[in-house]
Amino acid sequence: MSDLRELYQEIVLDHSKRPRGFGRLEHATHRAQGYNPLCGDQLELELTIEAGRVRDVRFTGKGCAISTASASLLTEAVRGRSLDEAHALFERFHAAVTTPPGEAIDAAPLGKLAALTGVREFPMRVKCASLAWHTLEAAVHGEAAPVSTE
Repeated sequence: MSDLRELYQEIVLDHSKRPRGFGRLEHATHRAQGYNPLCGDQLELELTIEAGRVRDVRFTGKGCAISTASASLLTEAVRGRSLDEAHALFERFHAAVTTPPGEAIDAAPLGKLAALTGVREFPMRVKCASLAWHTLEAAVHGEAAPVSTE
């Protein structure tokens, strides 16, 4: 189990230090802002959605290592997916990170996102991990108000 935990730590550190999908997205069709007042995480998520698919997704902002890694992993996970697939992934991810510690979860369908499931042991960090995902939902649904984890 410690080998798996070390792998997960490496994934989170890698994505926080070298985030994928970071930067502005020209010609974005959807965007939303998210804010986590407890940690100070701020991000803007921009998407290009065509024919019901996430053609491209990028983010800008600043945040803790967990928040940045989660946004980075999100961009890799949802790019190319249908909106239904992206929403289903949000649901699986959110369920995994909010399941109480000690209860079994099936992290296999999450792929690299499973690296973030350890936050469920630290309830304050769940908001850091889920901020980008709630912001994704807001962007897809055209919500104008910034997303807050409060």
